[in-house]
Amino acid sequence: MSLDLSSIYNFQDAMVTVMGLGRFKQGSGVGAAKWLMRHGAQIVITDLKTEAELKESVEEITKWYSQYKKEYKDRSIYSPIFVLGEHHEDDFTNVDLVVQNPGVARESKFVQLAKENNIHVESDISLFFRYCPFPIFSVTGTRGKSTTTALLGEMLKTIHPKTVVAGNITRSPLEDLDWLLEEKAPVPIVLELSSWLLESIEGLGIGPQIALLTNAYQDHLDRYDSFEHYLSAKELIFKEQKPDQIAILNADQELMDGIASRVSSKRVYWFSSKPLVSEKTGVFREGDSLIRKLNGQQVEFAHVHDIKILGDHNMMNALSASLVAHFSGVTDENIHQTLKTFAGLPGRQQIIAEIEGVMFVNDTTATSPDGTIAALKRFGNGGNIILIAGGSSKGLAMSDLAKEIREQCKQVVLFEGTALEQFAQTIGEGIPMTRVNSMQSAIDSARSEAKLGDVILLSPGTASFGIFKNEFDRGDQFNAVVEALKTV
Repeated sequence: MSLDLSSIYNFQDAMVTVMGLGRFKQGSGVGAAKWLMRHGAQIVITDLKTEAELKESVEEITKWYSQYKKEYKDRSIYSPIFVLGEHHEDDFTNVDLVVQNPGVARESKFVQLAKENNIHVESDISLFFRYCPFPIFSVTGTRGKSTTTALLGEMLKTIHPKTVVAGNITRSPLEDLDWLLEEKAPVPIVLELSSWLLESIEGLGIGPQIALLTNAYQDHLDRYDSFEHYLSAKELIFKEQKPDQIAILNADQELMDGIASRVSSKRVYWFSSKPLVSEKTGVFREGDSLIRKLNGQQVEFAHVHDIKILGDHNMMNALSASLVAHFSGVTDENIHQTLKTFAGLPGRQQIIAEIEGVMFVNDTTATSPDGTIAALKRFGNGGNIILIAGGSSKGLAMSDLAKEIREQCKQVVLFEGTALEQFAQTIGEGIPMTRVNSMQSAIDSARSEAKLGDVILLSPGTASFGIFKNEFDRGDQFNAVVEALKTV
């Protein structure tokens, strides 16, 4: 029988399976395991990765178990059980609860097995939504959601320094839940939610106070059987909202009108790179001005030239974050100031160094062709880019990316992986290509072709699985190799 989730106290002595540990020390799997241990659950942590692959995460859990055992004398703290390299059916049928990591598909036979046995399947996000005492602002989208989440977080910190920024941005909100429950006054909470995390709150009956959809492009077709299926997962950000909660959408994409017609909120607002049509209200750009159009009034609250992070996509991120911040009580002065100072997130078109006249750019979070196209448009000058790309295929079309590569690149360095042949076939023979199996060899190959004024751009256009632990490991390795070049 499933665990009664009406109270956190019911986790004491409960049998809980955590499915998917992951490699982020504050990510969904580790965050959920720590929180469950802390509240007295008997946890089994199971992952198809091996103990060697998950060594750091296992050590992290073990360390916290020892600490909790000393710290919480008022409750039973149980030693976690690890089942790694495989899953056991018993761990999904003879337990009180299954907590699913977002990397695990909802179609997994083990997830389905738990549901068939009437066992609740939760995620760290759904547990947080259940117990969080304060309004939640949620951000999703194919591109820009991490930058928008972080920018909004900085704006909200101007009204509350304890603002929580978590979710898909590599930090589980369960890391913050316990201290939030002790707070007397509301604390702003911003969650970046992937489509996989959104699936976990479907049917919960609790939605975000403000829900923002940055955009929707083809992505994750290795996980979803169609773009429509993927898009319906993104729409889940609005599904659990009440009519008085706020929905914010991108007016520059036609498909958003259809989504807006299906949201449950009666308070729908928009952001756009051009003036909004008469019936739509929200924020937009006009020339160098960022303008808010609400309640029959138009207010200029900032300027494009004030935005420190460059590119049209970041201008859109700035618009959407500013609108959420306005509804949250942030003054225009503080919105304006944050836009001037926010420098962006690591691994997003991040200029790492200029060595012997060659610029090195880390864009490791470009995990789809559209992301790489944006980077090529920003840094390209008609053939000055040596692109480091490739990895694990998501099943996405690459024809538009290939066109941009032919216009902007002089060389392409491709990582070994399931996307390699698709890259090679789509690009064709017009651009020289080199295949590599490490970051060191990728940068060595790129440097051998680079001349004064060129750009060596890591912008993979694919997932990272294979050579790297994840996209952040890929970016860290790029930075480390470039850093070593500075000392040569």
